[in-house]
Amino acid sequence: MTESPTAGHAPRGVLDRIRANPTGRLALRIGVGLLGAIVVAVGIVLIPLPGPGWAIVILGLAIWAVEFVWARHLLQFTKRHVQSWTRWVLQQSLPVRAVIGLAGFVFICSVVWLSVKLTMGINLATELRALLTGT
Repeated sequence: MTESPTAGHAPRGVLDRIRANPTGRLALRIGVGLLGAIVVAVGIVLIPLPGPGWAIVILGLAIWAVEFVWARHLLQFTKRHVQSWTRWVLQQSLPVRAVIGLAGFVFICSVVWLSVKLTMGINLATELRALLTGT
């Protein structure tokens, strides 16, 4: 039994076989487009809420990048900028990194507080104060 030339590269081999057929190519583009759109839409909805909204948007972009060149370029652009931001932060002194971390923490807390207040009508600051004072 001989090993296929695409052994070890099954996903690319499968995609190449699908793309070799005009109907398969169209179906793949539509499927990737729809799946990517659903993932991006879910991510966009989750951005203001606590959770991995941006990570889900980037995952949707990665799904689109399988089939669309513009998405591949946008994904590379995003990756480059996230890496340069990370490098810049890591080059800063510990106090500066602490301020950046504190600013991020305050921002995330604000988003959580606002999300809970707007969606459930609960003021977390009031609830926390009541819990701490025992009233």
